[in-house]
Amino acid sequence: MARHLFSLLTKTEKLRYLKICGSSAGLSLHVITSCLSTKSSQETNILLMGPPGAGKTSVGRILSHRLRKPVIDIDDDVLEKTWGMTVAEKLAQVGGDRFITEEGQAVCNLSASGCVISLTGSNPLHPDAMQHMKRSGITLYLDVDTEDIVERLGRMKVNRIVGQDAGVSMREILEYRKQFYEKWLDARVFCGRGDTIEEVAEKVVRVLEKYKDSETYISTRGHRSESNCDMKFFSDVVVEGLAPDGGLYVPNKGFPKLEPPEWLRLADMSYPERALVILEKCIHPLDISPTELRSMVDRAYGQNFASKSVAPVKHLAEDQYILELFHGPTASFKDLALQLMPQLFAHCLPQMCNYLILVATSGDTGSAVLSGFSNLRESDRQRIGVLVFFPERGVSVIQKLQMTGFKQGHTRSVSVFSDFDFCQRTIKEMFGDSRLAGYFAVEYATVLSTANSINWARLLPQVVYHSSAYLDLLRDGVVKFGEPIDVCIPTGNFGNAMSAVYAKQMGVPIRNIICASNHNCIVSDFISTGQYDLRGRKLMLSHSPAIDILKSSNVERFLHYVSSGDGQLVRDLFASLEKEQCFTVSEDFLRRIQQDVQAGWCSEDDCLNTIQKVHSKTGYIMDTHTAVAKSVADRLHDKRCPVVLCSTAHFGKFAPAVLKALRCPEIPLQPLEQLDALCAIAGQELMHETLYESIHEEERSNRAEVRNTVHLKYDVV
Repeated sequence: MARHLFSLLTKTEKLRYLKICGSSAGLSLHVITSCLSTKSSQETNILLMGPPGAGKTSVGRILSHRLRKPVIDIDDDVLEKTWGMTVAEKLAQVGGDRFITEEGQAVCNLSASGCVISLTGSNPLHPDAMQHMKRSGITLYLDVDTEDIVERLGRMKVNRIVGQDAGVSMREILEYRKQFYEKWLDARVFCGRGDTIEEVAEKVVRVLEKYKDSETYISTRGHRSESNCDMKFFSDVVVEGLAPDGGLYVPNKGFPKLEPPEWLRLADMSYPERALVILEKCIHPLDISPTELRSMVDRAYGQNFASKSVAPVKHLAEDQYILELFHGPTASFKDLALQLMPQLFAHCLPQMCNYLILVATSGDTGSAVLSGFSNLRESDRQRIGVLVFFPERGVSVIQKLQMTGFKQGHTRSVSVFSDFDFCQRTIKEMFGDSRLAGYFAVEYATVLSTANSINWARLLPQVVYHSSAYLDLLRDGVVKFGEPIDVCIPTGNFGNAMSAVYAKQMGVPIRNIICASNHNCIVSDFISTGQYDLRGRKLMLSHSPAIDILKSSNVERFLHYVSSGDGQLVRDLFASLEKEQCFTVSEDFLRRIQQDVQAGWCSEDDCLNTIQKVHSKTGYIMDTHTAVAKSVADRLHDKRCPVVLCSTAHFGKFAPAVLKALRCPEIPLQPLEQLDALCAIAGQELMHETLYESIHEEERSNRAEVRNTVHLKYDVV
C-alpha cells in the first residue's frame, strides 16, 4: 500500500518525502499520506463500486451535490455513448463474456479527475479496467445487504445480471460477485439492513472523512491535546507494544459505534465475516488494507478452530449461556486473538529489523503465542523470535507441556521460579532499560516488543467475540436487538473484561460486565472498594492459574476509559502504585466504575463444587476458570436479562482439578492418562483433539529422550 501511494506522488512531493525521511528511509505510510494530503482533493476521483441495485447511481448524484464534484455514471455517460446503444441492447447483442471485455475496453479509455464515478456492477470483473480506474482515486465498496439488493432489483424488474447463467439464482450470482468487490476496494461502506439511499450516501461521506484523517493512538498516561508528532499510528503501537512513558496505547478518538441495522445484518454472518467488519471499523485502511485484513482473518479463523462457529454460544440452564472460547489450536480463549495478532504484527514490521517478542504468561497466553507466531510465513518467522516466561509452579502440568512442546523456529519458553507478576514486571523493566534495548539493536539488529494483552493488536480481536456472542443470541431469538445481556468473565489481567467494555462502546447492549476472581481477588476488591492495594499481599496458587495475577495491566486502560481520558490522573495513580503499592480513587470515580462493572470472587471449594453441580444437573463439564465465573454469576446476577459466561479454556487443560471436582476416585499421575479419564466421563467427542494430540506427542518425545539418555549412559559405561 505504501509503495502504491508513493507512486501517486508528483516528483516534487517525492522529493519532499525524501527530504523529510532521508533518501535511505523506508516508505513510511503516514508520511506519504501526509504528502498526498497536500494535493487538492478536487483532483481525486471517488469511485463507487458494488453490485447492481446497491444504489451507486443514486448515491453518486447525492455525493456530487454534497461534495460539489461532477458525477460520471459509467453506464449512461461512458458505455452508451461509446456504443451508441443501451447497455441492455449491447448485452443482448454480444453476450456476457464479450460484454465484460468490451465494457472494460471502454472504461480504459476514460480519463477524468475530481469526479464522483459510479461504476457498473460488472466493472470489477475486468482487471485492466479496475487498475486503470484505481489509479485515479479511492474505490469505495457499497456493501449492501443482499436481501435489500434483491428487493430493489425486483422493483426495477431486473431478473438477470451480467454473468448469471441459466439455473443460477440472483443470490448465488451476487455472492459470487463479492470476491471481485473485495479485491478492488480501498474502503468498505458497510450498510445496515434496510438502509435508505440517503443513509448510504451519509455513510459514504463518513468513510471518506475517516479515510482522509489517519487514526491515532495515545498513551493512557498522556494527553489528548498532544501535538501530532507525539501521536502514534496503528502500525506504531502494534510494533512498540508498550508506550515510552510506561502507559498502554488506546485510540485517541475512542471506538467507532455501529448502528442497530448494521448489528442486525451482522447477526446472519459467520464469525470471520463479523470479525472482518468490526476490525475494519477499528483499523484504518491505510494501515492495513481491507483486502490484506480479509486474508489475515481468513487465515486466523478459517481452518484453525475445531468448531465451525469458532466461538459458539450454548445454553447452560435458565438464563445462563456459555460462550465457548476454547476451540482454537491451544484450547484457550487466547487463540481468538493470537491466531490473528502475529499476522498484524508481521505486517506492521519495518523490513530492516529483527524482532524479539517477550511474553509473560500465567498459562494460556504462552502456548497461544507460540502457536500463532509459528504459523507465520517462513520469511516472517526468520526475523521474529518469541521468548515466553512462565511461573514454574503457577501453571498446570498440561499448560507447561503445551509451552515446552513448541521448539520449532525462533520460539522458546522459559520457566521462572517466581509468580506471573514477577514475570510481567520484569518484562516491563526490560522494555524500560535503554541499555538493554541498545545492546539488542547494535549486536543483533533486534528490537524488543510484546504480545501480552498490553499490546493493542492482542486486545482488539477480543472485542469481536463479545460482539459475536450477542449476535448469536440475537440470531437465535434469545434477545431482540437493544435488549441487554450481562457478561461474566474470569478476570486476571483484565484484558478480557476490557475488551467487553470496548464492545459495549461499539454499541453491543451489554448491561453489566461481571469480573470473577479466585482467592487472588485484588481486582474484585478494587471494584468493590475503590482501593487497589498490593501491600502485604502474596499471590496464592489456585485451581484457576490463568487468573492468578495481582497486578492487572489492563486496569490502566479501564481507568483511562472511566476518567474520560484523564492521563494525568492515570499517571498519578500508577505512580502511587509503584511507590506505595497502593492507590485509592474517589467515591465519585468508584460510582462511575460500578456503572459498567461488578465483581466478586469464589473460594477453591466453591470452584470445584460448581464444576460438580453443573455436571450432575446438565452433563456439561467446565474448566476451573469457567467455574469461577459461574460461581460468581450465581451470586451477583439479578436474572433480569441473560448472562453470558466466558468459558476461557477447555476442561482438559486443568484435568487434575476437574477430575477432583467430578469425584474421580483415583486421579492418574500422567497427563495423557488424566485426559483419558476425562474422556471416559465426558466422551471422546468432547475432548479437544489438538490438545490431546499435543500432549500425546510431547509425552512420546519425553519417553524417547529418556530412552536415549539411558542408552548413552550404558555406552559410556
